[in-house]
Amino acid sequence: MTAENRTPRSAVVVNPVKVADLDEFRRVVDGALNAAGWPAPTWYETTVEDPGRGQAEEAVKAGAEVVFACGGDGTVMACVTALAGTEVALAVLPQGTGNLLAANLGLSNDLGAGLEVAVERGMRRLDVGVVDDQCFAVMAGMGFDAQMLDSTSETTKKRIGWPAYLVGAARHLRDRPMRVSVRIDGRPPLRRRARSVLVANVGRLQGGVRLLTDAEPDDGWLDVAVLTPRTVGHWLAMGWALVRRTGSVPRMEVFRARTVEIASNRPQPRQLDGDLIEPGRSLTATIRPESLWLCVPQPEDHPDLAEDAKAAAERGERLVEDARRE
Repeated sequence: MTAENRTPRSAVVVNPVKVADLDEFRRVVDGALNAAGWPAPTWYETTVEDPGRGQAEEAVKAGAEVVFACGGDGTVMACVTALAGTEVALAVLPQGTGNLLAANLGLSNDLGAGLEVAVERGMRRLDVGVVDDQCFAVMAGMGFDAQMLDSTSETTKKRIGWPAYLVGAARHLRDRPMRVSVRIDGRPPLRRRARSVLVANVGRLQGGVRLLTDAEPDDGWLDVAVLTPRTVGHWLAMGWALVRRTGSVPRMEVFRARTVEIASNRPQPRQLDGDLIEPGRSLTATIRPESLWLCVPQPEDHPDLAEDAKAAAERGERLVEDARRE
């Protein structure tokens, strides 16, 4: 990490499709960082072929000490993969709909707040999960959750926001379950007829719904949820339990693992951090403890990651307003 008495070199990895006016966005970000005494960042644009991993890796090689990920969940996940295991910190400037990492860690969707959080230099080490050669900071999944993402159009997300995922989910409530085996840390496999298997580093879904109450981003564990609803009534009962936060969710089993191996009887849609990956019949995830530095809106040892987000947003708004006036 950088010394406290000097400003760090930074880079911005931006998905240009997610930003309405890229020139204005660059002007505001450059101005806000300049006002905070930071040198001008290096800018990298994502492409269809490379959603951000290569750009973030290039930024690390060029000497960046903070990388701003500006885009949707796919951009953030790509940057997480590039930065995990390095001393380079990730700062999130959410631009897409959903932004699961931001929602789980109290990071505001406000541009100014994202900049202010980085400038204040509050940082925390997080665990990441690994599937194949990709990292995830929030959640991996196989089955219904990925089907929901696949059925949710970008147009609907832009129009109504995160409730668009409910529309996508409704299309698959009556789909048949998959036969899965779930092996936890090499133990004998559990066999279930499941609709979805989720592997979580943190516990919140879209809309702030807390699915896994014990999932923490720095506890060295993955939380595995096996969902086995059979009817629409089962789904409604699960949803009601989550909304009421009763603690016990029907038709859901939860396990903890450092490595989890999931195998299905047929190819299933799969996702990492809300971004679809190639369908497959299996998914193996492992935990990499404390491997990612993340800029957060309060000191590292604060028990509630989200508590200071509002204050950071207010300070960030002033920072952006000053940059726009210049």
